[in-house]
Amino acid sequence: MPHHSRLCRIVIDVEERHHADELAFWQAATGTALTHYAEFPEFHGALLGSGEFGLLLQRSGEGPARVHLDIHTDDLDAEVARLERLGATRVRHVEDRWWIMRDPAGLPFCVVPEPPGALHEGNAQRWDDQDA
Repeated sequence: MPHHSRLCRIVIDVEERHHADELAFWQAATGTALTHYAEFPEFHGALLGSGEFGLLLQRSGEGPARVHLDIHTDDLDAEVARLERLGATRVRHVEDRWWIMRDPAGLPFCVVPEPPGALHEGNAQRWDDQDA
């Protein structure tokens, strides 16, 4: 069965001690207020420009600041399997909702589900079963 996916978010991961400064910086740099998500208190975010792409600021644990990408999909299992065929590896299933993965070079990214109907040929890539 075909599914859809698209690159959807840039996520900036920063330690707690840098979070307020990063939030102020990225709000000023983009000219966009980054809203706090009550359901996920470690995140602030907003859609940018036309609303097809977003920026998230994530309060992370210890470790260096980094940037990762989020791929959104209407079929989590199919998209994770497709990305594994391309050389990605699974790292962790978060709250039974999304996957943290690593690309072939070891860089982290996330695969996040979208509600049914949110992704379609007009805003995402369609993948058929035979697509790698």
